[in-house]
Amino acid sequence: MIVELIRAQPEIALFASLALGYLIGSIKIGPIQLGGVCGTLIVALLLGQTGARLSPDLKNIAFALFIFALGFTGGPQFFANIGRGWRYGVLSVVEIVSVMALVMTAVTLLHLDAGTAAGLLAGAATESAVIGTASESIGRLGLAHAETVRLQANIVTAYSVSYLFGLITIVLFTSQFAPLLLRVNLRDEALRVWRTLGGDGALDEGQALAAPALVGRAFRVGAAAGMSIGAFEAAHGGNLTIDQIERDNRLLPADPQCVLAPDDLVLVMGRRAAMVEAAASLGTEVRGERFDAMMVERLDVVLTRRDAHGMTVSQLRDQATPENGRGIYIAAVTRLETTVPALPHTELNRGDVLTLVGAKADVTRGARRLGYAVAATEKTDFVYLGLGVLLGMAIGRLGVTVGGVSIALGTGGGCLLSGLLFGWIRSRHPAIGSLPSAAAQILKDFGLATFIAAVGFSAGPDAIRLVEQYGLALPLVGVLMVLVPGLLSLWVGRRVLKLETPMLLGAIAGQQCSTPAISALVGVAGNSTPVIGYTITYALSNVLLPLLGPVVVGLVGTGG
Repeated sequence: MIVELIRAQPEIALFASLALGYLIGSIKIGPIQLGGVCGTLIVALLLGQTGARLSPDLKNIAFALFIFALGFTGGPQFFANIGRGWRYGVLSVVEIVSVMALVMTAVTLLHLDAGTAAGLLAGAATESAVIGTASESIGRLGLAHAETVRLQANIVTAYSVSYLFGLITIVLFTSQFAPLLLRVNLRDEALRVWRTLGGDGALDEGQALAAPALVGRAFRVGAAAGMSIGAFEAAHGGNLTIDQIERDNRLLPADPQCVLAPDDLVLVMGRRAAMVEAAASLGTEVRGERFDAMMVERLDVVLTRRDAHGMTVSQLRDQATPENGRGIYIAAVTRLETTVPALPHTELNRGDVLTLVGAKADVTRGARRLGYAVAATEKTDFVYLGLGVLLGMAIGRLGVTVGGVSIALGTGGGCLLSGLLFGWIRSRHPAIGSLPSAAAQILKDFGLATFIAAVGFSAGPDAIRLVEQYGLALPLVGVLMVLVPGLLSLWVGRRVLKLETPMLLGAIAGQQCSTPAISALVGVAGNSTPVIGYTITYALSNVLLPLLGPVVVGLVGTGG
């Protein structure tokens, strides 16, 4: 009865796969967590035995929306990192070349078909988007329907088998084995780099909550009497700002030319380390209830200034005039939806989202000079979204023949490229193309999960046959496809590129597009310095790996 109901109403199977899949994916064993997409695939493979099938049109629409949103959110960072992020970008090239060589070697030795080869690439590289681009390319080979379905099913099965082993390998390699090979203590190295970047200690999550980087304190002026506000702030490198003054029960404007008098009550805002250093030279700290009415503004700003790309936080402050930089603090840097430590020597990229903190007039002035404020809107510009997907579909219909191998990007590859373009345009012209981050995340999560569930249903009957055919060969090849690029990148990054260990290991996690790996790495390192390397290679590999799907299918399909 239940089987017949699921077969008659496949939407039941879809939402059951999403609910149970994300529940399974949320289970964490040590640093290993499957994630919702892999969990959804496992449940879909089981429910596929009932005969439940989703419409191919729904599957194609879901993947088009997912891949466009993926390109849209990564566009600004992708183009920003093509040039100045070349040192980390080399590691993404190492990843692409080595996994392609390994896949083609496995094809030759194990006689893999196009579907199994593409699925192996997707799983070992932990890049789910490859499933969609490769599946669509197989549909364009002009094979019989039954053969097309079989090859597409093999993609999903090979992915599910190799993904788990690839995930475990990259997590353990970056967080445990690589530091042993380099003969370093990762926590000590991360602390040293943190201090090199201007941090004042090993700032893990618990310490960040207990001692925030930006603080406000009230003081009764003593030793600083006779100094102007501007001179006092300059003496501490612009890392403090006197925002309010009370003298004889009257509030005075905190003008830089204003001279502090004995017993003035002042509200000081700034970085914690500077506050500790300046306290003795300012006066006595007191309770500041009278300043409770002061509103501190937090504003997210997309950095678009061309000359600011590659500058550190401190360099950005130093090149600003005292009037323009006064009272503005960068509390956080978000890159590809990942928080990067906002330390004085952290390099900034165009497309970064800077969280500015200060008085409303100050942060508004800073937003105008740095880029544009992220509009607090929940509306999606469906004109922009629709045109972007249409352009992607048009690009996907284009194809080339190289050495007798026909390669077409398909809707997936086309929508990825158009998403990159439209996201980059949006970062330059913020008045158009609104796609709030929450809406983009829904498109990515629901679109990919729905697509994965659809292909999982159709792959169910063929999954067991493929596992029986290759046995342990696919998991072993999946492990090698993580270890070989990882070891090559470790050698290149250390010996040739001279990258700091935490950033290098983060970059290796990024070239594998592995969120669990960077999470485990940050936990072992004790701070977020590995994220700096992760975001660059993640932005590049997240675009380049999906484009390999049609290439693998074209090479193996033609050779077969």
